Amino acid sequence: MTTLVFSYSHVDEALRNELEKHLSPLKRMGKIITWHDRRIVPGQEFERQIDHYFSQADIILLLISSDFIASDYCYQIEMTNALERHKRGEAVVIPVILRECAWHQLPFGSIMAATIDGKPITKFASHDEGYVQVFDAVSRAIASMEAKKPQQNVNVPSPTSGNAVYQATETVFTPRSSNLSLPKTFTDLDKDRARREGFEYVARYFENSLDELKKRHAGLDVDFHRLDANSFTCAVYINGSKVGQCGIWRGNQHHGMGDICYSQESAVRNSYNECLTLIDNGQTLGFRALMGGFSGGASREALLTNEGVSEHLWGMFFGVIKQRMSR
Repeated sequence: MTTLVFSYSHVDEALRNELEKHLSPLKRMGKIITWHDRRIVPGQEFERQIDHYFSQADIILLLISSDFIASDYCYQIEMTNALERHKRGEAVVIPVILRECAWHQLPFGSIMAATIDGKPITKFASHDEGYVQVFDAVSRAIASMEAKKPQQNVNVPSPTSGNAVYQATETVFTPRSSNLSLPKTFTDLDKDRARREGFEYVARYFENSLDELKKRHAGLDVDFHRLDANSFTCAVYINGSKVGQCGIWRGNQHHGMGDICYSQESAVRNSYNECLTLIDNGQTLGFRALMGGFSGGASREALLTNEGVSEHLWGMFFGVIKQRMSR
């Protein structure tokens, strides 16, 4: 059976879910088993699990969008490793262009995309039409791999031939329960460090994002200001006129606030538009947003990583700026 994994940005999770539904006929026929990082259960090491599955996959779908390209993990790690396996003939990489973006000159640009002429899924009158083309591309890849298998197995020694060692390699997708994790205990020190590291990650994320934003847009200026060790403010200006600002600070739960607070005005500390609280769910530590998950539409009950918190707050901040710029 062919193993297929998805490489994608969590911003595009809804599109990935729809694509996986359209691949269901191949699952029903016993042609493929699919995997993506949302299958990682609490308590498992995130990067090790991804490396494990990506190194064993027969087909790797790169779900391309501007968010995929902007993601260091998607672009520099998952994509790079996938293309190396593709070049060695160990796996088939298929780019699936989800949204309009500049992708032709990138390393995977020479590989034929799943849709005709690399048309983005969101440009089809119906997304279903685009997903059917992806289904066809995956089906052709499976057929090609199946046609090669007899040739690859011609010279495989039998279990009883001479002193040859015969080893049956079991697929990495062997059926098993994912309910194998035992409860973990986190100390007050663990939690205090997680709160501090979470805030510092958000601060670096915003500072670096603002720097990159300024480089990409003429006439745009930014201001990132650390008020103290536990708070900072951001502002964006177009031709000297402020089009957006925010304040982010470490909260105090004893005063009825979360651990990381966000205001679209400044670090006023007595009111906020969003706050996130560190949660121990018995398996891992993560942040829960009062207003819901990050911009990809995650549940309010979802626990966000440091990157997820940063994406969520940046989405709130930058979303206001884009709305004002489009008026």
